[in-house]
Amino acid sequence: MTTTLRPTAPLQQAPDDAKSRTYEVCVNGRPVGTIELATDPRYGSGAGRITALHINEADRHRGRATVAALAAEEVLRGWRCDRVDVSVPPEATAALSLAVALGYTERSRNMVKTLPARAPALPEGVAGRPMTEGEYDAWLADSKARYARTLAERGLPEEAAQAKADADHAALVGPATPGTYLGVLTRDDTVVGMLWLSLRHPLPGRSGAFVFDVEVAEEHRGEGHGRSLMLLAEGEALAAGAERIGLNVFAENTPARRLYESLGYEPVMYHFYKQLL
Repeated sequence: MTTTLRPTAPLQQAPDDAKSRTYEVCVNGRPVGTIELATDPRYGSGAGRITALHINEADRHRGRATVAALAAEEVLRGWRCDRVDVSVPPEATAALSLAVALGYTERSRNMVKTLPARAPALPEGVAGRPMTEGEYDAWLADSKARYARTLAERGLPEEAAQAKADADHAALVGPATPGTYLGVLTRDDTVVGMLWLSLRHPLPGRSGAFVFDVEVAEEHRGEGHGRSLMLLAEGEALAAGAERIGLNVFAENTPARRLYESLGYEPVMYHFYKQLL
């Protein structure tokens, strides 16, 4: 049997060179599902994405999805992509298994927690307060540098990584950005950490607060301040009326992942990538 992808619409191309197209997954010419492909210029010209893959129930468990995903990689190579991304919710166990079997690596995961009725107490001697102007300037430079470095370590060219870090921070944060809490954590009046919290979810259609950045000063790591920063975030989110709080954590950051799990955060989306050779 021959599995092919048959376009269902013309190739869509945006001014920023983003491409997208939908296809039928066909076996010997018979439609058995659909797949949607796109590129994402935010992550460089070589970033492709499988945005959706559906195989009809009667045709599942026959390798259709595997062949369709491999065919999609060939299409993305034709679009000059050198990697492909895919996002999978935790309940889609078959899709998670398929991603691993096809050589995809987890890049990061989104996690969410339902907030408690009352704000959690911070440890004795520990407090939070808004950043000063000088603290904001220093934090912004450091935050952009760390974000660009993280993107570069995950395959994004350094120039593109820095451009994305600059653009994302410019779009999302500023000293007077509405719905944003920029704070510091202190212990006995000494600054030990920084917090960037959006009091509104950054993605359309989603609710709750979102933690963009927590950073413990290097000389104060291993003292439990990461947990205190998260408790500070929860308290500020509750004060703003949020019922849920979310975040994104990179897969290899095991200490952070374990901290979030211990605080009751649960994964709601896994993000995978694969280099296209």
